Order: sequence, then C-alpha cells, then structure tokens
Amino acid sequence: QVQLVESGGGLVQFGDSLRLSCAASELAFRTRNMAWFRQAPGYERGFVAAISWNGGRTYYADSVKGRFTISRDNAKNTVYLQMNSLKPEDTAVYYCAADKRPFRTSVPGISEFDSWGQGTQVTVSS
Repeated sequence: QVQLVESGGGLVQFGDSLRLSCAASELAFRTRNMAWFRQAPGYERGFVAAISWNGGRTYYADSVKGRFTISRDNAKNTVYLQMNSLKPEDTAVYYCAADKRPFRTSVPGISEFDSWGQGTQVTVSS
C-alpha cells in the first residue's frame, strides 16, 4: 500500500477556487493510477476524478467536468485537484486513493483502490 496525506481543504464561498494536494510517501506512487473521491454526510463515497499512472489520461465525474482538474507530479510524489467555480453541492470530505495494481491501463472501480488518505474537508458556502 501507499501512504497518502491530503491537504488544501477549507471553507470557501460560492464561485471560489481551491487546490487539494495528496502527497505519497512511497515511490510506488509513480506506478499507480490515482483518484479523488468525495463523501458528503448521508451519502456514499463517490468518484470525482482520476489520472493514469503516467499522467497521460484523466477522467472526471460529470458533475465536476469543466470545473475541476486533476494532475500529478511524479517527481514530487504528489497528485493535485484544482477546483474552480465551487458550488455548495461540492461540500464534502475529499479523499485521494491509489490503485492497488501498478501500471493498470484503465481506471478501475472504487473497490480496486486500496490506499486512502485521511480526507480533507471542503465546505462551500452560498
């Protein structure tokens, strides 16, 4: 497993931006697809965005497409989530996660992510 630590959450207003970071402590990070998920109170954890292990492919939930951008810097063992035009419905705890299998050519479902950070709270006020 990969140890992950998220940061960058906070309280912002409608329309503001935030950038979340997720730092990994192992070089294995560089071989894993990475994803961001989020969970709001009373809801299941849901997919937000993912990026392939080499950064060549990105995937987004329809609800964030065009507003959020996922990226990674393998030299820094870090994945980012740039969130623009934030809305109150984006309020949730955001988690980064690492694919359990290295060099996978497609992004799998949530059950295939076996390393999780502790989460960072994002609150968007109206």
